[in-house]
Amino acid sequence: MTQKATIRVFIADDHAIVREGLKQILAESPDIIVAGEAENGIDAIQLFRKSKCHVMLLDISMPDRSGIEVLKQVKKENPDIAVLMLSMHREDQYAIRSLKAGASGYLTKQSAPRELVTAIRQVATGQKYVSAALAQELASSIGDNHEAPLHDALSDREYQTLTMIASGKTVSAIAEELSLSVKTVSEYRARLLVKMKLKNSAELTHYAIKNQLIE
Repeated sequence: MTQKATIRVFIADDHAIVREGLKQILAESPDIIVAGEAENGIDAIQLFRKSKCHVMLLDISMPDRSGIEVLKQVKKENPDIAVLMLSMHREDQYAIRSLKAGASGYLTKQSAPRELVTAIRQVATGQKYVSAALAQELASSIGDNHEAPLHDALSDREYQTLTMIASGKTVSAIAEELSLSVKTVSEYRARLLVKMKLKNSAELTHYAIKNQLIE
């Protein structure tokens, strides 16, 4: 689509106040309209199919399904759709993982409104959008010859479990937040410990802090 055409945006975020805030920001741009919204992963996939939107704003921490899982499903059904990931997490935690999964861009929710509008317009034309800081990080990672960090081998759910455990959350709390069983989260924890050659949650937390995976 051309940049002058009206851009139809779909917002997927489980917090109503965030969705309303985004709609207020976008209402000030005459070339952008919000044509759909959802508060969880399943609804995001189903309602987006009917919305005829060009861009999806997708929270990476959706209930019932992670944002990256939703991203992969949306891109599988329509590879040309632009998905712009929104997150409370720092760019270096999830941005590269999101881009590898098919996202057109990644913004933290602390980004300025002007940057959000710029990003939407850019991804709507088929381009990628990353901040200057993330662009530098991507360039550095391409130029590095050292071995990839252990956490790169984790699945999206395993990585999410790692950061949540390292942030001090219990398996039960994680299960409730992600709408999963305690057994399933325990399996993710066991698998990631094996993959990363760690013995327990204390070592996992130390690794996460050392590698700046949590604040």
